[in-house]
Amino acid sequence: MFQDVMEEVLHAETNGTKGGRSDTVDLNDSSLQVDISDALSEREKVKFTVHTKTTLAEYTKPEFSVVRQHEEFIWLHDRFDENEDYAGFIIPPPPPRPDFDASREKLQKLGEGEGSMTKEEFNKMKQELEAEYLATFKKTVAMHEVFLTRLAQHPIFRNDHNFKVFLEYEQDLSVRSKNKKEKVEGLIKNFNKTTDELLLSATQKDVDEYFEKEKGFLLEYHMAIKDSTAKADRMTRCHKNVADSYIKLSSGLSQLGAIEGPRFEKFVNKVSEAFEKGRKVEGRVASDEDLKLSDSLRYYMRDTSAAKDLLYRRLRCLANYEQANKNLDRARAKNKDVHAPVEVADAELAQQNACEKFEQMSEKAKEELTDFKMRRVAAFKKNLVELAELELKHAKAQVQLQKNCLQSLEEEC
Repeated sequence: MFQDVMEEVLHAETNGTKGGRSDTVDLNDSSLQVDISDALSEREKVKFTVHTKTTLAEYTKPEFSVVRQHEEFIWLHDRFDENEDYAGFIIPPPPPRPDFDASREKLQKLGEGEGSMTKEEFNKMKQELEAEYLATFKKTVAMHEVFLTRLAQHPIFRNDHNFKVFLEYEQDLSVRSKNKKEKVEGLIKNFNKTTDELLLSATQKDVDEYFEKEKGFLLEYHMAIKDSTAKADRMTRCHKNVADSYIKLSSGLSQLGAIEGPRFEKFVNKVSEAFEKGRKVEGRVASDEDLKLSDSLRYYMRDTSAAKDLLYRRLRCLANYEQANKNLDRARAKNKDVHAPVEVADAELAQQNACEKFEQMSEKAKEELTDFKMRRVAAFKKNLVELAELELKHAKAQVQLQKNCLQSLEEEC
């Protein structure tokens, strides 16, 4: 039974699921436009069709498409994250791994419990779970598209060679998942980074008041947006629970009407039908809140972490610069009686390079943090306005459903 249910859901997905254009990026520049025009969910992976339109001379064609998997998106993110040239930029957060396990588990339980419920109740539950599965699928597509759109709209990232390869190379990139050894090495690297970040925060004083304020703001903002995301998720779950309750009420009333007799059955079926229609509206409310509010909050929670990483890299650069100054002072003191010693020349060159790197990173970081603020405010404003409009639309639909139900019941009486 579970296999049949999954086949129907996957068949719906193979017809092509459009990922909505990202609401987190301002698309004013049309010289490089990237979107996910189609996506196919298979048993163990999702294949995304990445569609590109461009007027840039670096590309061989003005329009083309390639098929990519999640691991290739992570590979692309790692190329930016590990590139020293991009240390002064906010690296767009990678898209989350597709996770359909919860929906698959619910569908499997539904198949196992088919014999303990009526056919009507089973069909309603099946439709609800299929809708949940497809909503998760669309969210996955949208998050992968956001990542690519951010890169395409960035004046520096868009010119990256690896990004061009990702968009244009028609063959499989042959990216493999990390093995156990690499995963352990990654954990150790993250642990060392976290430890270094804590030590720097405790011992390194920033010379620029602007960045000190930004650091305090981002720490406070990250906690606030994390809390808001959790609350938004709880609100969405409540709406989903209401929709699930409507299914049970509708099914229970239908059974009651069948027991009581034809006249009462007709009356009760109208109420049952109203609950069924109300369930669909409530389900749309939950879906819209998840997409317009929860997902936006969740994305900017990750984007705020990326901004914090930028401040950490700059603070590490500052520490290296100050260490280069100390090394130069020691070299001069040690070789004060020596004419033009090589050790002093090397220390002076290292100090100069560290100074230039720190100044360039600070300049880029200010631009990135300013852009982050503008982008964040514009995205929240747009999504909240759209959510309010959708909430009003669904509220009016619920009121109309109740009116129609009452009118129908009065006619029966």
